[in-house]
Amino acid sequence: SAMAMAGGAFSREVELWRDELLGLSAAVEAVLDFADEDDVATLPADFAVRIGALGTDLRAWLERPRAELLKEGFRVVIAGPPNAGKSTLFNTLVEAEAAIATPIAGTTRDVLTRPVAIAGVPFLFADTAGLHDAVDDVVEAIGIERAMEALDRADLVLWLGPEGAGPPGAWEIEGQIDRPGHLTKTAPRHRISAKTGQGIGALRVDLVELASGAMPRPGDAALSERQHELLSEARSALDQASEHHDPLLIAEALRLARVSFDALLGRTATEDMLDALFGRFCIGK
Repeated sequence: SAMAMAGGAFSREVELWRDELLGLSAAVEAVLDFADEDDVATLPADFAVRIGALGTDLRAWLERPRAELLKEGFRVVIAGPPNAGKSTLFNTLVEAEAAIATPIAGTTRDVLTRPVAIAGVPFLFADTAGLHDAVDDVVEAIGIERAMEALDRADLVLWLGPEGAGPPGAWEIEGQIDRPGHLTKTAPRHRISAKTGQGIGALRVDLVELASGAMPRPGDAALSERQHELLSEARSALDQASEHHDPLLIAEALRLARVSFDALLGRTATEDMLDALFGRFCIGK
């Protein structure tokens, strides 16, 4: 299948990175263990360039769309203070009475999620408890805590609260525009009324455009959360290796990167390391 072929492409890429890393590690180990040997006493002249190139390759993969988006949907969290129209917007976007929308402030006390496809793009919409300070009600406090957790996991937040008070990267939404005295914003991304439907079509189109760009395309390799995590660890270790001057610290950073690659490929590295070390430098002959 296309997905299996894409996964194979990633594995081959990791194999190449790992081979390059073994060569770099062997060069550092040679400096550490055989510093009295003239031909291996210093790191190769292109050592820093090779580490930089490897780091660039990893970054390119880390910027790819994530596999979870296809499975779980693009996660859109609707957030703001109590009674800002979150549940009404949620119901409109999922086209179902999934959340209770009443004029009583703070009706939603838990995070409600609903998967839905818009123009063939999978979304997971989440309606959260109203975010505000001073909470006496324990149940409400738990709702707010869960809302904050939902914000952390969001691919996008639709912010219905005061302008600039939402999380970084949130879309400013001016809601309830059908109501006199509603909260106005100077530069909202969308002005909507979930009640009358005004602006909802444009919001849907914008959401589809953003989510489509974030989704893996058919046949493209996309990383799972676990692969992304291991690759991030490897990149971080390479960054450390490029910052250090002490061969001992460089060797340790490269070892950590190798551990991540091995986990991605499901193998151990000690024997390969020794083979690379003794194969490249005719030590002991």
